[in-house]
Amino acid sequence: MATLADAPIEIKTLPLPMALPAEMREKVLADPGFGKVFTDRMISIDWSEDKGWHGGVLGPRQPIALDPAAAVLHYAQEIFEGLKAYRLADGTMALFRPEENARRFNASAARLAMPALPEETFVEAVRMLTLADADWFPKVDGGSLYLRPFMFASEAFLGVRPAKRYKFLVIASPAGNYFKSGAPAVSIWVSSDYTRAAPGGTGAAKCGGNYAASLVPQAEAIERGHDQVVFLDAAEHKWIEELGGMNLFFVFDDGSMITPPLGGTILPGITRDSLLTLAREEGLTVREERYSLDQWRSDAESGRLVETFACGTAAVVTPVGRVAGHDGEFTIGSGGPGQMTSRLRERLVAIQRGTAEDKHGWVMRLG
Repeated sequence: MATLADAPIEIKTLPLPMALPAEMREKVLADPGFGKVFTDRMISIDWSEDKGWHGGVLGPRQPIALDPAAAVLHYAQEIFEGLKAYRLADGTMALFRPEENARRFNASAARLAMPALPEETFVEAVRMLTLADADWFPKVDGGSLYLRPFMFASEAFLGVRPAKRYKFLVIASPAGNYFKSGAPAVSIWVSSDYTRAAPGGTGAAKCGGNYAASLVPQAEAIERGHDQVVFLDAAEHKWIEELGGMNLFFVFDDGSMITPPLGGTILPGITRDSLLTLAREEGLTVREERYSLDQWRSDAESGRLVETFACGTAAVVTPVGRVAGHDGEFTIGSGGPGQMTSRLRERLVAIQRGTAEDKHGWVMRLG
């Protein structure tokens, strides 16, 4: 299998026979939503046991031909990443910590017995597609170009073993706001009947199966009038883990902050890691430790807990105002965005969009 030390793979650029006309593109970019509209091009690279990574192409976005026996359709060998390209104040474009996405991608690949992709190739593929489809960047407030690198097993076989052929692709989607409710803070439902991940499972890997398992409880949350679902641990069903696709933070009145610790069942979010750094710079005492549902309710009702927020690439930093479950519901703070939540979001977005100093070297300018 390929290793992280392998040389970057050449990616050839093919001509684009037919791009979406500019007037039609501008019409869809006026209100792109999230994940509904896609750009003209994509990146594709193949891997096989005998050739390793090869055949890199930047070409027209098009359907993928798959044999009905392709391993991904039967044994779910599939992983993905999500990151954004931003338009900076000077008009250039940039990526935010793409090397961290590359590292997490390979950690997911290792867990699902898939080949590692050279980190330089991952970053270069994302860079090339961003620049090639820069005209698709939406002009809406807070807009970005959402990038979705992914890999799946393409070998046709029905034996239970790691596949011998894979495809790596990158597609792009102009994005507006993730949440559509328009509320100042989101409402979340506590899932007491389902768990997202168990110790020894794939909770720390960004694979489709984790998200498929969250769809029923997420639908339950929406049916009950909530925006998202929060999962408890699989062993004791008492400790807060994460939302269906976001990490959680809890801010207290004594200037401290808690986020559930990584340990194999929680996805190591890149936004999460960035906020840990920024929160410490704000003078908060930050702890990565377990926090129970009972503690959450008690601290919210006593006023000790003043803010809760969720974070992730798609939703950035999102305040949580109300929490509900089979045992009742409670409100956090005033039910709207808290001061620290707003402050951390402002600082993170300012770095991502080049309006504040990037002293950590997180922003990769694309020229």
